[in-house]
Amino acid sequence: MIARLAGLPPVWLGLFALAGAALGRLLPLELPPALRDLGLLLVAAALALMLWAAFTMWRARTTVIPGRLPAALVTQGPFRFSRNPIYLADLILLAGLMLALSAPAGLVAVPALALVLKRRFILREETVIAAAYGPAFDRYRKRVRRWI
Repeated sequence: MIARLAGLPPVWLGLFALAGAALGRLLPLELPPALRDLGLLLVAAALALMLWAAFTMWRARTTVIPGRLPAALVTQGPFRFSRNPIYLADLILLAGLMLALSAPAGLVAVPALALVLKRRFILREETVIAAAYGPAFDRYRKRVRRWI
């Protein structure tokens, strides 16, 4: 059960959010209210990006669950700008949470989470998609960046 949960990006996001918040408490730095407000705005933007990407995948009748073979190569919606808009949204959400919680020291968790997402999920997913969609994925990969 634990190994199965460890295979889900939201679990990793939660762990990095807890670690970032804890680091923010260990190294407290006062933020101006405008930066905390920016954090809330980033959280809202990240959630909107996640929903947009999930809806785009739903319309293409493919899965949002990591590790499953996608039924379609999705290149519309937010996938025009990022090959991984949901993972990008995870990073934006984490950064927003750190600012909203007034824990800027926890922002170091953002690049660490990016590395975990890339190594644990993205590289494997791209291998599966490349095998399934071949030249179409190669053209897409050349045209659209991994993050933004």
